[in-house]
Amino acid sequence: MFKLIRRLVTLVLTIVIAVPGYALFVTWNAAHHPIIRSAEVVVVPGAAQLNGAPGDVLLARLQEAKRLYLLGLTPLIITVGSGAPGDRTTEAAAGAYWLRHNGVKRSAIISIPAGRDTRTQTIAYVAEMKRRNLTNVVIATDPYHCNRTITMAEDLGAIASCSPVQGGPNSLKNSRLRYLAREAGAYLAYVTLGRRGINISDHLPNSPISMKGL
Repeated sequence: MFKLIRRLVTLVLTIVIAVPGYALFVTWNAAHHPIIRSAEVVVVPGAAQLNGAPGDVLLARLQEAKRLYLLGLTPLIITVGSGAPGDRTTEAAAGAYWLRHNGVKRSAIISIPAGRDTRTQTIAYVAEMKRRNLTNVVIATDPYHCNRTITMAEDLGAIASCSPVQGGPNSLKNSRLRYLAREAGAYLAYVTLGRRGINISDHLPNSPISMKGL
């Protein structure tokens, strides 16, 4: 009996250590070893905006999407994200406005004012892609956000990769371990609960980390 209890305890401890360790690894690996390639569309997940002006997090994502567009790696950019109660505009509209006034043709921009967290935004833009018979997407977002966004998009049938932002508060240079741990935890929550229809929103309006709308 004692040996059985010891084996059970060892098994539980192994799971407790291994599962979070795996989540941390895949989140870190996606951030540090991205696969940059051409795609039918690049998506900019929504983040905070103020009266139509992108916040620092959203701006970094828009700049990365614009970079891919100007390199000829994608012909279309999708901005996605709704607004908070009382907002005069949406995250998607703010992003589209910035792109139009910074070298991207209006015809190359699709704005989807839906979704206040990663999962609902992913559902919205993948649905739009399917309506347009598009399957291949690059997601322009924060490095530690890459793994989870790719996973969600692929679960909905898209072929996804991620192009991490090169600047801003959530770039690798400026990110802290707290962001890595939070994203690893959010990834675990999604694969264990989200895939079973239990949605835990990652929208944190009062978060000290610059992650509003993730």
